[in-house]
Amino acid sequence: MRSRFHGRALRGVVALTGAVAIGVSMAACGGGGSSKEGGSQGKDTVTVAFRTPNWILPISAPGYTQGENAIFGQALYRSLYQYRLDGTAQYNIDPNRSMAEPPVVSDGGRTLTITLKDNTWSDGKPITTRDIQFWYDLVTANKDKWASYRPGGFPDNVEKWTIKDEKTFSITTKRVYNTAWFVDNQLNRITPLPQHVWDKDSPDAPVSNLSSTPEGARKVFDFLTAASKDPKTYDSNELWKVNSGPWKLERYVPNGEVTLVSQPNYSGTDKPKLKKVVLRPFTSDDAEFNVLRAGEIDYGYVPAAHISQEDYLKSKGYTISPWYGWSITYLQLNFNNPKTGVLFKQLYLRQALQMLIDQKTISKVIWSDTAAPTCGPVPPKPGTNTAGEGCVYSFDPEQARQLLESHGWKVTPDGETTCVNPGSGPNQCGEGIAAGTPLKFTVTSQTGFTATTKMFAEIKSQMAKLGIQLTIKEVPDSVAVTPACKPSEPSCTWDMSFFGSQGSWYYPAFASGERLFATDAPVNLGSYSDPEADRLIEATQFSGDESALKAYNDYLARQLPVLWMPNPVYQVSAYRSGLQGVEPQDPMNYMYFQDWSWK
Repeated sequence: MRSRFHGRALRGVVALTGAVAIGVSMAACGGGGSSKEGGSQGKDTVTVAFRTPNWILPISAPGYTQGENAIFGQALYRSLYQYRLDGTAQYNIDPNRSMAEPPVVSDGGRTLTITLKDNTWSDGKPITTRDIQFWYDLVTANKDKWASYRPGGFPDNVEKWTIKDEKTFSITTKRVYNTAWFVDNQLNRITPLPQHVWDKDSPDAPVSNLSSTPEGARKVFDFLTAASKDPKTYDSNELWKVNSGPWKLERYVPNGEVTLVSQPNYSGTDKPKLKKVVLRPFTSDDAEFNVLRAGEIDYGYVPAAHISQEDYLKSKGYTISPWYGWSITYLQLNFNNPKTGVLFKQLYLRQALQMLIDQKTISKVIWSDTAAPTCGPVPPKPGTNTAGEGCVYSFDPEQARQLLESHGWKVTPDGETTCVNPGSGPNQCGEGIAAGTPLKFTVTSQTGFTATTKMFAEIKSQMAKLGIQLTIKEVPDSVAVTPACKPSEPSCTWDMSFFGSQGSWYYPAFASGERLFATDAPVNLGSYSDPEADRLIEATQFSGDESALKAYNDYLARQLPVLWMPNPVYQVSAYRSGLQGVEPQDPMNYMYFQDWSWK
């Protein structure tokens, strides 16, 4: 929702808006480049189309979970574990990039013992379990301000947290979890923080053990959060000059370019091969493509509307490569909207709406075959072509019409369909729906994506044929203006929200739904709630049997907590043929600039 909400949400969205697509700086669209391989700045620099990140603290915050922030954060502050989905590693843990050895499981599956590798901060201080404890103290005392927190999840599910020595700590859980789920979707949140620099509550305060008490941890967290909400000081604030990642921040322009330079004291094995990475935002797909076509950027993307120019780009020395994501795309429905929420709570209506979305044709024609239908909450394996096979609901306007008419609606093609048989009986509109209620909705979508605009024009046209009226409202950040809400709140007037122009949600290594579709989940923007869905989601967390994940997927594929939409590749990447190390592109939507180099 790698908003994209990225988990990396809305890693996303949550996952939930696009991570490497649009920016807001007109200056970024200018020239200054070269069509020569290697860009205008030589063999030690690469320029990348990249939306300006706006969060630097490596603890996620509500409203700042966009994918560009996750990529930016990992460049500066490494997570305890990094993951890969190629099936070669235990628990999907990347053994080279991770800062710790895989956990040793004991006590019948309840205790995981973790040993840190030898790593240092950029100032030479060793990274120890004190830095892990600092992170733990901050998140446990500030759960209400942590975007990755869900009641009952980490750290609520921890019975005992034990620091054994400077290199080793253990976690004992309250119940026996599916180890793959716990390692992939709980331990992925742990990020060592420089306690020796950050453990204070003001710029001039001495560093101490302030965070060791809940009250002190709240003060420290508020101080760090305030600094992270001041992006104009990112490249000057001393807080951010000590990091663990392969890059350090040299220059930051709010809503503009960001320059990363290699960290000379980086202790990881994946040391940067380049000296500098320039992240350049663009105002739209077309603005980015114009600069790419002119050869003035080293790494960008080809918008769906311009796929036909792929051969031209190849002739100019670019490699074109689709970036498949571990993702799904959907249209969020606001079940708590005081006016339209009662409509969305009717399964038959959600089914009718889904049957009016021609995913296959939209994927092929509008997305130029760079998208595939989403059929349910669990995506197909990255790079496979099985998406869209076996969807529960296919495009079927006639069946949609029959559903509406059999439930008390007078369908008026190209007019206004209204409820004429109110009530909660099997052939009536449904509980809470008054006579004369129209099927009239506003979709809040994203600006800057030509294919998205065309897609909703097509969907609007199809729905109008059955008298369902859609108003499409495009905004720069659809996630921010469509928050999870209670019916009484002024912010709860939105009907439908789309943030999937590059995928709505990018999963962590284990594709379960506790953050998306469980009751009160942190990125459940539409406030969907179903006891059976909650039960099935919980089962995936405790059972290592793949049937648990399948049962969850099959149920929600039918129940439609959202409307499933064409899932585009994260992007069709275009990079200079002399730029090495870009492939394979990470399906969880991270970018490892340290692997890149020029021939």
